[in-house]
Amino acid sequence: MIFKYKRLASGIIRPIIPIGLISDKSYAQYEVLVDSGADRCVFDSQIAEAMGLKLETGKKELIQGITGKAEVCYILPITLEVGGHRLSIKAAFMRNISWQYGIAGQNGFFSQFIVSFDYRKAIIELKPKFEIN
Repeated sequence: MIFKYKRLASGIIRPIIPIGLISDKSYAQYEVLVDSGADRCVFDSQIAEAMGLKLETGKKELIQGITGKAEVCYILPITLEVGGHRLSIKAAFMRNISWQYGIAGQNGFFSQFIVSFDYRKAIIELKPKFEIN
């Protein structure tokens, strides 16, 4: 699967791709930054709540990013749909996310795909690991 980088402003592109989030109750389309530096997939709690998921039923954890500030998140099972492929993962849902997209990180995303970035061509290629010998 090949996805184009998303242009955010003149001269600024990022590896942001569309995904689907699937729960027992609903489906939501969402954009994620494919982030090799992120330990796990992190999504906005508003998406979980809109899908009928109860945050407090998940395992409460602290995560921190580049700022070093620890934030509370809740780990919940969810199904990711990427280019027609469905993956059952455990993702972190966090309140008060200040960015406009989720994060596709190592555990749950990179663990399921071989990911190739080509900044010059502005493309990301994903190969599901279960299809690779």
